[in-house]
Amino acid sequence: MSLLQLPILSSSCPSSAPPADGSTAVKGTYALVSLGCPKNLVDSERMAGLLGLDGYQLVHEPAGADFVVINTCGFIADARHESHATIREMLNLKLAGKLQGVIVAGCLVERQKDRLLEQYPEIDHLVGVFARNEIARAADRLIGGLTEQRTLFRPAPNRPLSDMHRLRITPRHLAFLKISEGCNRPCAFCSIPMMRGRHVSKPADEVVAEAEQLSADGVRELVIVAQDTTYYGMDTARQPQLAALLDRLEQVRGIEWIRLMYLYPMFFTDELLERLASSRRIIPYLDMPLQHINDDVLRRMKRATTRAKTEDLLNRLRQRIPGLVMRTTLMAGFPGETQAQFDELLEFVRQQRFERLGAFAFCPEPDTPAAELDGQIPDAVRARRRDQLLAVQQGIAFAWAEAQQGRRLDVLIDAAVPDQPGAFVGRSYADAPEVDGVVYVTGEGLAPGQIVPCEMVANRGYDLVGVAVDRPR
Repeated sequence: MSLLQLPILSSSCPSSAPPADGSTAVKGTYALVSLGCPKNLVDSERMAGLLGLDGYQLVHEPAGADFVVINTCGFIADARHESHATIREMLNLKLAGKLQGVIVAGCLVERQKDRLLEQYPEIDHLVGVFARNEIARAADRLIGGLTEQRTLFRPAPNRPLSDMHRLRITPRHLAFLKISEGCNRPCAFCSIPMMRGRHVSKPADEVVAEAEQLSADGVRELVIVAQDTTYYGMDTARQPQLAALLDRLEQVRGIEWIRLMYLYPMFFTDELLERLASSRRIIPYLDMPLQHINDDVLRRMKRATTRAKTEDLLNRLRQRIPGLVMRTTLMAGFPGETQAQFDELLEFVRQQRFERLGAFAFCPEPDTPAAELDGQIPDAVRARRRDQLLAVQQGIAFAWAEAQQGRRLDVLIDAAVPDQPGAFVGRSYADAPEVDGVVYVTGEGLAPGQIVPCEMVANRGYDLVGVAVDRPR
């Protein structure tokens, strides 16, 4: 996600930007590019808040700014390529005299460290994942022309860094809430632990305080994110605490929708299932990355689950939560995956009929166990299997969208459609921001941030078309 063009800025801390009356001198201007996942976006917003508190002003375009902050992603090869391309783009602006400095932060920095300076000596400063709270120090050194120390790295903390007082880049009515940092999963294909460290849960009081701050700033949809959401509390209480945390978050006034992402099937307790089934604010949408379903593949992936356990959980969720929309992520072409095992995965998708599904081809990540496994599958085969998964899922998703015609769904309005009076784009409970489809709405007197009852009258592939049928709230 590139945020060079920022449509809406909302601050959850009134003092996070210099006063417009000039009472606090502006130290300098900066642009922000945030790449990668919503967890990375939270880090970007926190850095923007800290820069604002220190007197720096965020601008929409890097050209003409004093410096740019690039919050990179280093998760998989495609993400690294995007990060490298963005670094090169910003350095070209610097060499052309349109930008004074370039600060590179985030996961790619944490993964490659000083090698980035060897590759791009024109970078002014590197800021690691766990040094993000010192971003203003890097900016001060850049503006001051200090070049003798160009890196800021800190060890992974024993508790997550605070995400309070962010300068939010999302629309005002939407915010991501990160409840933990890091991951203890030994998944053979994943590089997250080497960049984000071991799992540490954010104290519940801090999570609730942040939710209250976000609500006071106009947030109506709270998207709960973490590397491993269901593991919340295992490091502190030695048992899952997500259900108890959700119970407290439901009490935060002003929050209408609570959406759960990155729920792994392990540690999914009966208490959590009952909380989801009985809640009025936790919407019936669950994101649960499964990766595969064949037992042998799951074992080689080190996923610590089985097909039987997964299907039992999915069945219980469907039975207990009416109207549940399930999102999952699957991997094609893991080392050793036979055609029969892949066919089993395809049949599983046909049987489960996930409303939302993403698929990607296995890519051997450096320094991960899966990169050294025997049975590596050719790139073309991996890509073909991924495309087959997506083709099967497309038919399922289109059929689900068609079946929504005639239904009445609440839609959270995200934005007006430019140059089309009475036309808006929003999302139903079935649509997570950025990763799912949208709902196109026609109606009078609507505005972003409103929740409006709509009748679904058509679909355009994955997207729905609705007409407002009642007053918004």
